[in-house]
Amino acid sequence: MSTTPAPKNRASSPTVFEQQRAELVREIAGGMEEVLQNINRLNRNLESIIAVGNEFGSVEALWSQFENFMGRPTDENEAQDRQKGNHQDEDQSQLHEQELGDGEDR
Repeated sequence: MSTTPAPKNRASSPTVFEQQRAELVREIAGGMEEVLQNINRLNRNLESIIAVGNEFGSVEALWSQFENFMGRPTDENEAQDRQKGNHQDEDQSQLHEQELGDGEDR
């Protein structure tokens, strides 16, 4: 049973593999830190873009209403105008009938 003692200088100084591994780990950690910073910057930019976009919500709704109004077919517009006119004619005829009825009572 012979055991060979480990050399002391090997235990105290890292091997070439360990040195390279430590250097690669440092590079990876630095790269990951840079990626994290860039992701945070991207997140802030996206949040500001969304905030600006939200400010245009009311303007978009107004333009949408305008587009819907202007995009209605002409027949539909005329039909709605006729309905409004019919309601006004009915109101005027009812008012006229009431006036006639009031005149007969006198």
